[in-house]
Amino acid sequence: MATFPPYPTHPAGPVDGVLRHPHWWQRRWVRYGALIMLLALSGLVILALVRQQTGTEGFLVGLGLAVLPVPLLIAAFRWLDRVEPGPWRNTVFAFAWGACAAALIAIVANSFATKWIATTSDPSSADTLGATVIAPIVEESAKAAAVLLVFLFRRRDFTGIVDGVVIAGVTATGFAFTENILYLGTAFGTDQITGDRGIASVTAATFFVRVIMSPFAHPLFTVMTGIGFGIAALSADRQHVRRVLVPLGGLLLAMGMHALWNGSSAFGEYGFFAVYGTFMLPAFGLLTWLVIWTRQRELRTVREELPAYVLAGWLGPGEPFALGSMRARRMARDYARHHGGKPAARAVAQYEAYATSLAFLRHRGRRGRAGADFVVRERELLAELWNRRQLARPALEYAARASAPVVPTPWPVYGVQGAYGYVHGPGPGPGYGYPAVPYTAHNPYRT
Repeated sequence: MATFPPYPTHPAGPVDGVLRHPHWWQRRWVRYGALIMLLALSGLVILALVRQQTGTEGFLVGLGLAVLPVPLLIAAFRWLDRVEPGPWRNTVFAFAWGACAAALIAIVANSFATKWIATTSDPSSADTLGATVIAPIVEESAKAAAVLLVFLFRRRDFTGIVDGVVIAGVTATGFAFTENILYLGTAFGTDQITGDRGIASVTAATFFVRVIMSPFAHPLFTVMTGIGFGIAALSADRQHVRRVLVPLGGLLLAMGMHALWNGSSAFGEYGFFAVYGTFMLPAFGLLTWLVIWTRQRELRTVREELPAYVLAGWLGPGEPFALGSMRARRMARDYARHHGGKPAARAVAQYEAYATSLAFLRHRGRRGRAGADFVVRERELLAELWNRRQLARPALEYAARASAPVVPTPWPVYGVQGAYGYVHGPGPGPGYGYPAVPYTAHNPYRT
């Protein structure tokens, strides 16, 4: 049986030697059960409210039309999260919170606030104030609650900007899904009364504006909050002010963008198109560039941090390069699937995720931003990699050889020439080589 390469140890139990059992309300199944019950109850209530306003037929029509952009948006956010994919349970929670809890809070609070404004001020301005002031504050706060909950209680899965973007975007996608059912169902009911059909109907116009032109509107607003929490996740624990003010600033920016979008109809006949063309599309393009740049930066971090574990014998020499390339990762999974079936491909995918988490953990540690459990978490990740090495290592080495360019070595070679410009020595690990050549411009591991 192979032995582990050396790594730091951590205490096996409580420091004071006393084993403390959690209270019943602190147990995981109690928290999960309470959360599921809350979301289920919110879903039933929001279902009843929407159906009451749209009618059964309008609800079904709205549901069928509102669901169309959801798979595309979820797939886009999961694609952004491919470098270090978060667990599906976080995605399901975010969508359910947006579609059920946040939507319920928004409907109840917006309705109450609009009626209160109508009774205390000019009734003709109640709807405008509700749409441009109350709705952005209520809706963005309700959606931000999901990001906050993941940030606080799933901290290991929330490590940077991309995680914030994904959680916020999926939450907003769920919220927009429920809101679109309401708007489309109501529009269908209006058409039933007026007898309008075809492209001139209110339903067609609503579908074009909300589903075709701006399915990204709610995700774009809430992603500002997610970016704020992502920056907070990258900050050191001692930077308390920054960890509070940056998410708050992101939330305020989300509210401001939402208010501008809702108020576009007050800017004249072409106000909506003016805001859409001069603000929404550029903001969407800038955000798209930011998240793709952040994703490439994460891959570069993987390539820069993992060679330290090659030296210690935990990883093979070609793995940092393969793990730092999405193309090589896909090749490794395909190789494993071809030779070992779906279980092998799944093991390689898990290996890639754990290795990426390890690289990010080391990156935070070098910058003084890791938590007190750094050593414990590092040991857990290394153990997960070690348990999957027999299936993952051949696939990753194959992917590294197949995807890396052949580069001439400009220095004297001592020992055995390895792939990717490395010279392999015996290595401190159990039978693995390690890079003995400094990083240079000729080394494909260098970025």
